[in-house]
Amino acid sequence: MMKPHWVMGLALVLLASPANAQVVQVTRADARHSIGFNLGYFSLKGEDARDVDDVLLADQADLALRDRPESKLEIGDLNNITFGGEWLYAPSNFLETGVSIGFYQKKAATQYKDLVNTNGTDIEQDLKLRVVPITATVRFLPLGRDHAIEPFVGAGIGFFPWRYSEIGQFVDGNNDIFNGRFIDSGTAVGPVIVGGLRFPIGDALTAGAELRWQHAKGDLKTEGFLSNTIDLGGLNAAFSVNFRF
Repeated sequence: MMKPHWVMGLALVLLASPANAQVVQVTRADARHSIGFNLGYFSLKGEDARDVDDVLLADQADLALRDRPESKLEIGDLNNITFGGEWLYAPSNFLETGVSIGFYQKKAATQYKDLVNTNGTDIEQDLKLRVVPITATVRFLPLGRDHAIEPFVGAGIGFFPWRYSEIGQFVDGNNDIFNGRFIDSGTAVGPVIVGGLRFPIGDALTAGAELRWQHAKGDLKTEGFLSNTIDLGGLNAAFSVNFRF
């Protein structure tokens, strides 16, 4: 007669066998969803590529036309680090759709180059821009989602809640110095183009790099700005990590 512990062991093996038969190995291509996080650097369009009615260009032009000293502001002073997150869904091995949200903010301290207050102090201003891009994209992966390297290109639409301010001292057309506080905000809409590479690390993790170009313009309605447009276009270069499930 079989001993009780042998009977129990045989029963466990028989019960486990059907369950083992149902196990199917899941690869990274089978995981349709992914959540990603990114850290990057946003560069505004340069002076030669900005909208002709951009408020930053208007400030520079106004100084030149009135023969006033040039401000030390450069467009690149408003470039800064960005971060964000995204959710992606793959309806096929070569196609992904997704939505993402990011955050960018930068304050540039500026001053007139040669003109000072009567007490000798600098005439200073703080220019601050904040953008929270919310984008929806479709991406094409020519090598698929199960390759050792996963290049992708895509396009979509972006919604760009923004806030822009100029606060400090300014000089008017008569060279009179005055304190000013000009603030405006809104939401702009525009196209987005993306491209990059991802490198799978196992079946559930990928790391990569991405370039994201955006084009959008905000309307400045507050009186006091030298133009009624703020150009929000630029290029974001970011490193990303995605978790697939």
